[in-house]
Amino acid sequence: MSTSTSVYTRAVIFTGGRLGPWALEGLSAGDFLIGADRGAEFLVRHGRIPHLALGDFDSVSDAEMSQISANALQLLSCDAFDKDWTDTELALREAVSRGFKEIVLFGALGTRFDHSLGNVHLLRQAHEQGCELTIIDEHNDIRLCSGQLWLEANPIFPFVSLLPLTPEVTGITLQGFRYPLTDAVLKLGWSLGISNVLEASEGMISIRDGLLLVIRSRD
Repeated sequence: MSTSTSVYTRAVIFTGGRLGPWALEGLSAGDFLIGADRGAEFLVRHGRIPHLALGDFDSVSDAEMSQISANALQLLSCDAFDKDWTDTELALREAVSRGFKEIVLFGALGTRFDHSLGNVHLLRQAHEQGCELTIIDEHNDIRLCSGQLWLEANPIFPFVSLLPLTPEVTGITLQGFRYPLTDAVLKLGWSLGISNVLEASEGMISIRDGLLLVIRSRD
């Protein structure tokens, strides 16, 4: 099966953090589905066929591995002790190498804070590769702003927080928000940008220099 972006609109990665039926609701026929380790088991268990399943699969049972092998259109297995990257990063690198510019990541957040934080940092890697990565779970939508970003109002995620991913982000201007900013500066460790609200039907975030995490969330 071709993995050309002329056939598939975007790559959607399922990995081993928090997942639920909500993660399947926005999928479409144009999505290239990648299951990383237990994310592949989640897809198969819910009747979805991964175009690609990959990882060391140390989080699945032998029976679950058999189901993954029987259903995935392509399987890439690696040794758990002989790899440099997490399964999630392997999945991202694979999506980038296949030419996808729009990538969505489900299951990136969970009880392991080290994995969660490491996965958030993958936003920078995707940006450096010219890709737009969005991390989504039941309570958060996380993306990166490096210049200008337009957001449509979304009642599911009413809060919008801005956190620097670089030591300093300068020239921050917000339009359509309850608490506007004009040519502002945020530094790593500051909480000034937490819990804003988009009040217009559409809002704009622009920055002059740096990388800014844009986290839309709900309680």
